[in-house]
Amino acid sequence: MASVYDKGDLVRISAVFTVNSTATDPTTITLKVKDPSGNVDTYTYAGGTVNRSAVGSFYKDVSVDETGYWWYQWIGTGTVETVEENYFVVRPRQVGT
Repeated sequence: MASVYDKGDLVRISAVFTVNSTATDPTTITLKVKDPSGNVDTYTYAGGTVNRSAVGSFYKDVSVDETGYWWYQWIGTGTVETVEENYFVVRPRQVGT
């Protein structure tokens, strides 16, 4: 089941990269986030828009300003070759902002 958030939330998208069950940093890390309107934003660790919390562990905080399905894709290259995709759902607020 997908995680559900409210419009206006700050959502932490995270990934753990491993090789043979050992946390490992990829040579390059790219995160692509697609909003419900189909706009895709690209973030990179090298560009300073993705954060590293530990070896192999990376995250990005995304402010969600639109209801619907948000898709994201982590891409690791070099020492860890992988592409992982997932999604979460943003619902409208029923009370307040």
